[in-house]
Amino acid sequence: MGGRVDPPEGTPDGGGSPGGDDEFRSVVFDDSFVQAARLQEFSARERLEDEEHAAVRSRPALGPGSRTGLSFSRQGLVLVLLIALAFGTAIYMGIRNPYHSPPKPDAEPMRSELLPLAPRDPVPGATTADLFEHSPAAGFEKGAAGVVAPTERRTEHFTESQVLAALSDAKQYIIESSLDPKVLKGGSVRPVRVLLTPGQQEQFDQSLDNPRNDGRHAATAWMVRFDPAKTTLADPMVRVNGTMGVQEVGPNALEVTADHVFVYAVRPTELGKGKDAKKSASLFSLRREVRFHIERQNLREHQLSVRQVTMRAGPLNCSEDQSAALSPLHAGQKAKDAGLAGTDPYARGRSTDSMCGLLAADAQPSPDHPSH
Repeated sequence: MGGRVDPPEGTPDGGGSPGGDDEFRSVVFDDSFVQAARLQEFSARERLEDEEHAAVRSRPALGPGSRTGLSFSRQGLVLVLLIALAFGTAIYMGIRNPYHSPPKPDAEPMRSELLPLAPRDPVPGATTADLFEHSPAAGFEKGAAGVVAPTERRTEHFTESQVLAALSDAKQYIIESSLDPKVLKGGSVRPVRVLLTPGQQEQFDQSLDNPRNDGRHAATAWMVRFDPAKTTLADPMVRVNGTMGVQEVGPNALEVTADHVFVYAVRPTELGKGKDAKKSASLFSLRREVRFHIERQNLREHQLSVRQVTMRAGPLNCSEDQSAALSPLHAGQKAKDAGLAGTDPYARGRSTDSMCGLLAADAQPSPDHPSH
């Protein structure tokens, strides 16, 4: 037969018959792959010498000098450097970033006005009971009972509890700043200060350190206080009458208004506490309108901003500075400038003269047993 016959040993190495080694030639195991293998087969000699040997053994871990170990070490180092670079860049950009958040605007300053009311006649004097009974304040409530907050319902953006909280904070300010005997005597100021927002506390402090009649820094606008060297309370129970209201002025703010008349029984400090002192009391009346601004976040801190304070008070001397403390005219005293103080319209600069009003006669008490 002339055909080709395969040898009995099969196709020699390198033959291209199907089923031979050609189909595995694409699978190549290079030196790095072999070196990286964790298991190594024992040689035939080793298996014959020791039948108890396992077919394979574990290879020792690659040393730091190996190619693979070195590769992992370099990758780790690069990763650490990249992380450090990212943190460094973030810190640098945070320090040098020109687009800082804009600072919060300062609180709007408190503005105030005081209209002194001077009487034409001498100030009536008597005992406190006689004075109150025969005055327009006869039907007024005593003390905090006269400061009544309305039971307002919710607004468009504030719940009922939030509205009531705003009214309660405003009421507390009125009580502390107008009725607290320690505040009235020119002593404690903390009960009033803690109710103000931090933005207004600085203006409050400036008004105490350097009070002046400029519409912004009168200590007597923040609170009612008398000069203890001249005036003391003849009766600690102040008569009060007035109203309070609230309205929404934005989705995050409420405005509370308080309009009250306070009537104080006072006497000269120099008289002491004798019988003559009790008979020489007089009444000092103060109409005080306060407008508060309360932000939503202020409700949690129970703080508020005082935006406007308007006062009409008497009996007072119109020409006397009342910014540091109020100095009422006492029983038997006459006003030096009973509504006659004038302002020169031709004078340059800001006028230091106060506006002046005439205290109506029927606003004064008519006691049955006057001291003078």
